[in-house]
Amino acid sequence: MRLVFAGTPEVAVPALDALIASDRHEVVAVVTRPDAPAGRGRRLVASPVAERAEEAGIEVLKPAKPRDEDFLARLREIAPDCCPVVAYGALLPKAALEIPARGWVNLHFSLLPAWRGAAPVQHAVLAGDEVTGASTFLIEQGLDSGPVFGVVTEEVRPADTSGDLLTRLALAGAGLLAATMDGIEDGTLQPVPQPAEGVTLAPKIEVEDAKVDWAAPALRVDRVVRGCAPAPGAWTLFRGERLKLMTVGLVRDRTDLAPGELAVTKKAVYAGTGSHAVELLWVQPQGKKPMRGADWARGVRIADGERLGD
Repeated sequence: MRLVFAGTPEVAVPALDALIASDRHEVVAVVTRPDAPAGRGRRLVASPVAERAEEAGIEVLKPAKPRDEDFLARLREIAPDCCPVVAYGALLPKAALEIPARGWVNLHFSLLPAWRGAAPVQHAVLAGDEVTGASTFLIEQGLDSGPVFGVVTEEVRPADTSGDLLTRLALAGAGLLAATMDGIEDGTLQPVPQPAEGVTLAPKIEVEDAKVDWAAPALRVDRVVRGCAPAPGAWTLFRGERLKLMTVGLVRDRTDLAPGELAVTKKAVYAGTGSHAVELLWVQPQGKKPMRGADWARGVRIADGERLGD
């Protein structure tokens, strides 16, 4: 099939690579978000998908909005058979959905109908899911509600951050998307409607959502830290300034600390929660580089009874 691939961030690159490598299909163009400011100089930088496509000599389309008539006209000229999508980052209008003969097929990083929305991997970690996965489905006007072609499953490991899990899902999902293109092309795959039961939503995690509630149980604190890593990053307040929490460890035998209360030893710093304590393994003070929690604690000289939080 003639394919137009739509995607933007680094997580979409493995799927693009898998389709470029396919001997059954041709990626004739890529659709991605416009160049965005990045770095200290805030200079405009192309998306990872755009960079990979340019390396491969593939035409790159960067519409400000996918309903722009110039973009739609060019897509009609290209006349793709199918448009695979991975984390493109913009809603596709009906006019765009109607162009490819075999539709737009999205790779979504959850086992649909669970975790429809922008942040499925983060919500799976936050919820304590033991298993998640990736699904390919035919895009329709609803939010991640189209019929499903196929799935792969992935265990959520106890120490997984969202970044760790997404990296594995991106690789497994790349193979799934390539296999889905094969099945659509040879007629062996038919999409199956999603069940009405089991629908959960995964809206974008905002910075305020990543604020740690020290009155919550330690397991919840750990999930927030892992689920919000690497972005937007779990955080709390210390002496009125933000402290980013990068990694914590569960300390089940220490229950003597009040929520947010700090305790320091020669080699570690602990914080109380609504259940048992957590150890602050890696933190990042405002305006500084990441550091070990014990090093941070020595530097700020924590007084008896000092707490994290408001």
